[in-house]
Amino acid sequence: MSADELTPPEAGRWAARAGLSLDEARHAGVAATAQHIHSVVSVLRELDFGDTPPDCAFDAGHRTGEERHDAAV
Repeated sequence: MSADELTPPEAGRWAARAGLSLDEARHAGVAATAQHIHSVVSVLRELDFGDTPPDCAFDAGHRTGEERHDAAV
């Protein structure tokens, strides 16, 4: 089953299967949220990250030639 086909009753069954207590009134909202997440993930899967270095190659807090400040000090 894909998230495209997720209906409110199916959302309730999947929640129950996962051990989550979910009121019937929330099934439609959960199904809509799952559809939105699925659409975002689908777009991300289409992106080509082939030339992107791994995250360990980038340090957002370090700038060459600048003093580092630690807020805890």
